[in-house]
Amino acid sequence: MIDLQPIHCPKVWGYEDWLASTHPDGCQKDFMAAAGDYPLIVKIIQADSALSLQVHPDDEKARLLEGENERGKTECWYVLEASSDASIIYGLKNSYTEEELRLAIQNKSLEEKLNRVSVKKGDFVFIPAGTVHAICGGLRLLEVQQNCNITYRLYDWGRPRELHIEKGLKSIKNLQLKPVSAMEDTFDCSYFSLKKISVKGGYTFLTDRQKNGDKGKWQLLFVSEGNGLIHTTDPSGQKCPPLSFEKEKIFALAPGEKITIEGKCEIIRIILP
Repeated sequence: MIDLQPIHCPKVWGYEDWLASTHPDGCQKDFMAAAGDYPLIVKIIQADSALSLQVHPDDEKARLLEGENERGKTECWYVLEASSDASIIYGLKNSYTEEELRLAIQNKSLEEKLNRVSVKKGDFVFIPAGTVHAICGGLRLLEVQQNCNITYRLYDWGRPRELHIEKGLKSIKNLQLKPVSAMEDTFDCSYFSLKKISVKGGYTFLTDRQKNGDKGKWQLLFVSEGNGLIHTTDPSGQKCPPLSFEKEKIFALAPGEKITIEGKCEIIRIILP
C-alpha cells in the first residue's frame, strides 16, 4: 500500500489536487515506481468559478490529433460539496453539425445549444470522451479519468486563455448521456469501475493478485466521508502498521493485499477492468 500525497495545481477558477497520477504533467514518483504507467488519474476539483466549455478526445481522436502514444479522456465526477445553486454543462441539447457549432462559438451562443443540469452533494456524472461539458462554480468534485491531460477549450467566458476550437469540433460526439443522479453502489465502464461502500465498524477485502510477472492491477481507495484506520497485510502475510485516515484521503493498494477498514466512513474503491 502507498499513502499517496496529492499534487496541488492552482487554477484561474480554483484548484485541482492530483490525488493519484503517473502522468508527466503531475507524477507521483513512488506510485510510478510501483505501478508503472497507471491508466487513470484521480483528482479533487475545487471550482470556485466556472471552468471553460470544453471537450476531451476519445482514444482514436487523441492519437490522430496529438500523437500515437496519447490516450483519450473519458471521466466521471462524484459531487463532494455543492452550493445550493450549483450546476454543470452536460452535453448537447440536439444533434448539430460541425458548422452549426462553429458558428455558435463565433457568435458566443454555444451555451444555448448545451444542457445545464443542477447538481447536489452525492450526485454522479459520467462524461464519455466527446461530451461538451463544464463545471460551474460552487462545486467540489472527485474526478476519475483516463490518464490523459488533453483538454480542448471551446469557450472560456472571456478569460484570455488559449482556445482549441478546430480540434474540439473534431472531437465532439452527439452522445446519449447517462442522467445525473445520486451515485449508486457500483459503476462500470470500459476504463474503470467504482464501488461505493458505507463502513460502519469494519470492512475487509482482497485485491487481485499479480499475474504474468507484470506490476498487476493496482487499486485505489478514496475516503469520501468519515475517518478511521486502514490495516494492510501483504501477499506474503506480513502485516503493516495501521494508518489513520480522514475525509478525502487516498491510498494505492498493491495486487494481492488484504485490506481492512475500521471506522465510520464512506469509501470508494477505484478498480481497473
